[in-house]
Amino acid sequence: MNSYQEVQLDALGDATRRAILARLLDGPLPVGELARDFPVSRPAISQHLRLLKQANLVIDRPRGTRRVYQLHREGFNSLREYFDQFWGIALDSFKNKVEEL
Repeated sequence: MNSYQEVQLDALGDATRRAILARLLDGPLPVGELARDFPVSRPAISQHLRLLKQANLVIDRPRGTRRVYQLHREGFNSLREYFDQFWGIALDSFKNKVEEL
C-alpha cells in the first residue's frame, strides 16, 4: 500500500465521510444541501469535504457564490487497485475450494 492509498483509506474510515460520498453518487451538491442531510453542522461537513478533497475522492468547482462538490471518479482508481489485490486472493481461494469438491 502506498501513502496515497493510506490517505484515501483514512478518509473512508469515518462514517460521515462515507455517507457524504454515498450522497454524492446522485450528483454534485453544494455544501449547504449536503449539510441538510446530516445531524452535524455545515462547518463540520466542510471539514469532511476538505479531507475528502485532500484524498482526491471529491472535487469542487465554483457555481456563483457557492462551491459545488462531486465525486472524483479517477481518484477512486487507486483504491480499486488496492482492493483488487484482495479480490484476486478471494477468487483464487474460491477456485481452489471448488476444485477440491
